[in-house]
Amino acid sequence: MTVASSASAPRASAAPRAAAVARPRDPDIVATIGATPLVALDRLFPPARFQVYGKCERFNPGGSVKDRAARSMIEHALSTGELVPGVSTVVESSSGNLGIALAQLCNFHRLGLICVVDPRTTAQNAAIMRAYGAKVEVVDRDPETGEYLPARIARVRELLRTVPDAYWPDQYGNEHNARAHHDTMREIHRALPRAPDYLFLAAGTTGTLRGCAEYIAAHELPTRVVAVDAVGSVIFGPPEPWERGHRRTIPGHGAAVVPPLLRPHLADRVMKVTDLDCVRGCRTLLAKESILAGGSSGAVTAALLDAASWIEPGATCVAILPDGGDRYLDTIYSDSWVESRFG
Repeated sequence: MTVASSASAPRASAAPRAAAVARPRDPDIVATIGATPLVALDRLFPPARFQVYGKCERFNPGGSVKDRAARSMIEHALSTGELVPGVSTVVESSSGNLGIALAQLCNFHRLGLICVVDPRTTAQNAAIMRAYGAKVEVVDRDPETGEYLPARIARVRELLRTVPDAYWPDQYGNEHNARAHHDTMREIHRALPRAPDYLFLAAGTTGTLRGCAEYIAAHELPTRVVAVDAVGSVIFGPPEPWERGHRRTIPGHGAAVVPPLLRPHLADRVMKVTDLDCVRGCRTLLAKESILAGGSSGAVTAALLDAASWIEPGATCVAILPDGGDRYLDTIYSDSWVESRFG
């Protein structure tokens, strides 16, 4: 029997090595912010007259449009080194939704958070923030103005002086709040066959207003922006005499201080609504469309109902609905609460 030497024996061919392919990164919870649905509101506004769509921001993971601003501001600060995971503490003033959005983002990025709120913030909202690990501080009205926002800002400034490695996103003055809403308007623009004739949105920090309006201007869209403000708010100028007796209790739109982000010319029209208008708007939206929406969504809906008299036939309107109504069950959707305040 002849045995071949190792030198002459044929070698088994090695199996070809699979090329290393980088596995795409799976989306995390932060990656789900944005791309919210645009739904027809045909039961509330019959399309035979004009078409209305609602941009449902409650489908963001933190439950509101504020997720967009929170991500934009926090990620920018992380990229510049102003925030350091495991070291820095974010300090911010909020009436609810931004606080929740920041709490989720800060928990995700291993950042501390102190959120300064006021008594209008619901117990549920404060509990959600604490569940994410945030510290919640409640302040009372500013003694000079009788408003909550100046008192919240004053407390934020105190905390910045005393808390090590503290960082204030300053939602009222942070350009990255507004820039987040270039994407909001881009999503609306791409979802429709043509640009809407009207965009209705609630004005608070005016980040949504400015970001959407800047996108509209940059792309030369024919869309007219209707800013919905609260009666008694100072955003677009001092309140008229008839407004001064109205005290706002529903958060999410309006402000006691003019936001530095504001560019008044970006709003083609301003409409003001009362707290009772918000309640009616929310309950009408629920009854007609089965959408359980929050207070500022009710404000936008109320403004649209009033605008029906002057919107031209065949127009297309989009209403940005900032949040859901599950955080307002003890207020807007409580008959006893409504009766105690409005009779």
